[in-house]
Amino acid sequence: MPRRGLILQTRTHWLLLGLALLCTLVLFMYLLECAPQTDGNASLPGVVGESYGKEYYQALLQEQEEHYQTRATSLKRQIAQLKQELQEMSEKMRSLQERKNVGANGIGYQGNKEQAPSDLLEFLHSQIDKAEVSIGAKLPSEYGVIPFESFTLMKVFQLEMGLTRHPEEKPVRKDKRDELVEVIEAGLEVINNPDEDDEQDDEEGPLGEKLIFNENDFVEGYYRTERDKGTQYELFFKKADLMEYRHVTLFRPFGPLMKVKSEMIDITRSIINIIVPLAERTEAFAQFMQNFRDVCIHQDKRIHLTVVYFGKEGLSKVKSILESVTSESNFHNYTLVSLNEEFNRGRGLNVGARAWDKGEVLMFFCDVDIYFSAEFLNSCRLNAEPVHKKDSGFWRDFGFGMTCQYRSDFLTVGGFDMEVKGWGGEDVHLYRKYLHGDLMVIRTPVPGLFHLWHEKRCADELAPEQYRMCIQSKAMNEASHSHLGMLVFREEIETHLHKQAYRTNSEAVG
Repeated sequence: MPRRGLILQTRTHWLLLGLALLCTLVLFMYLLECAPQTDGNASLPGVVGESYGKEYYQALLQEQEEHYQTRATSLKRQIAQLKQELQEMSEKMRSLQERKNVGANGIGYQGNKEQAPSDLLEFLHSQIDKAEVSIGAKLPSEYGVIPFESFTLMKVFQLEMGLTRHPEEKPVRKDKRDELVEVIEAGLEVINNPDEDDEQDDEEGPLGEKLIFNENDFVEGYYRTERDKGTQYELFFKKADLMEYRHVTLFRPFGPLMKVKSEMIDITRSIINIIVPLAERTEAFAQFMQNFRDVCIHQDKRIHLTVVYFGKEGLSKVKSILESVTSESNFHNYTLVSLNEEFNRGRGLNVGARAWDKGEVLMFFCDVDIYFSAEFLNSCRLNAEPVHKKDSGFWRDFGFGMTCQYRSDFLTVGGFDMEVKGWGGEDVHLYRKYLHGDLMVIRTPVPGLFHLWHEKRCADELAPEQYRMCIQSKAMNEASHSHLGMLVFREEIETHLHKQAYRTNSEAVG
């Protein structure tokens, strides 16, 4: 056993020495590449006998400087990669040393759950082989195709848009902008500093200088993501004065799944305070309480209801509905707050949140026309944590009003903006407050939460921005895209059906 350890130690010393020499060599190359030319006799490129102006030489020097900067960036990246490989090798040698020590103690080595660097690299290459990059895959139908989305330096053109996204838009999210910028830079690095196995020759400019591509030469790109393999990028570059295009294919493989945490969550004692702001709409409130009785009182049994009512008209009806539920189900966990003022959703939710005086509680901001299930209430508990088929419906990806949050977090960010009056806008302001803080916002479609259809009225008193939002929401709620089309083209459809019926009768008589 001592002899085996000595051999391992010797190999370790030689390996570290070789990596150190390699790093020194790359650094020396970097210094040579970045150093300015010192040969005073060297002449600037050009045709002998021709005179060039100052602007020409300035442009030429600028091109050379850009070339050196690109090469320096490449060398820096190579040095960083070597440092990373050196660190990985050091960790690998440390693992081997630990394995040797375990063997010396007579204990069997069970292996490391994490994949070694070589295994991980092999896995990433296998992802490329399995993805539909170089060769097509047999698909069961046309619906199995994963579509590409195209992009330029400024725009992204997409197919799967949702309700609020447009076919053509700027990449708003920072992660998407950074991703596309990184991809274009990687494509330029491939073109300007090709590997030996790349099928391309070094092109020269009109004066014999090396042709350097930059981001202004990027024409367009395409990308698509296979959720279990990775993202494929097809990039096209072209110089304005050249006919040929440069095509680069890149692939960002997804790594293996990694455990982040595993925990037990006890929600048996987690009470939810459902806060509902209300004005008039007593019939909708009666329907809301029917669902509340079935889900919250009979099934969940860990709910407190807070109703904040605006105005006097309809208040007695709301009290009667709550008293009826109390007598029928022996339910007393509710609070009714009366405000003799104009309806303001943000004001109502703010008052409802502050009306709770029993310490920390999980709050669900709800509207009277929302239907929810017992499963949703558990999702609310599981995904909130304090800091310390389109014809039948659609996901309201433009809505921010139905939220679950702890009272302490709500008070910490300052609650709702009381300057917002009337319908809409207060939920977006609160959402932005959370985004600007340190909390993680979980935004996800929830199958157990439904917005019941009702006629939407947009008051003339609303501010222009609120009125526009109200009209847009009204347009979304009226019907699905196909049903609206059926209404628009109803006369054309009826004419077609009439002609078909007349043709059938004529054939039958004939």
